Amino acid sequence: MYRRADDNSPVEVVLVGRLRPKRWALPKGTPVLGETLEGTAVREVGEETGLLVRIERPLDQIHYWFVWGGVRHSKTVHFYLMQMVGGDTANHDGEYDVVEWFPIGEALRRLSYPNEARIVDKAQQVLGA
Repeated sequence: MYRRADDNSPVEVVLVGRLRPKRWALPKGTPVLGETLEGTAVREVGEETGLLVRIERPLDQIHYWFVWGGVRHSKTVHFYLMQMVGGDTANHDGEYDVVEWFPIGEALRRLSYPNEARIVDKAQQVLGA
């Protein structure tokens, strides 16, 4: 998700973070029964960041495996280019410790996961930032 004051202003990206261990990531989540991928994206970003967003276009997806409760799971995360249209990061839920805006170049350096940095890099290309 991004914001910029006008077409000539620098692009900023919002990241969600944990303090221990220190990690920065893109907001994401799991659909509830009957929810569209787009609906999930808007809801999860709203919950995790406190911000209201508008989807502009699909960006990419990431597929990975993880182990939870001793069971191996496959997960695909769909990412969208989203613009902030309202809200306040002070209203984020408790899933993450912090929610902060960063200039897009700094966000790329702070992201803890290379596959998420690839998503932000693609957004940077689309936005011409």
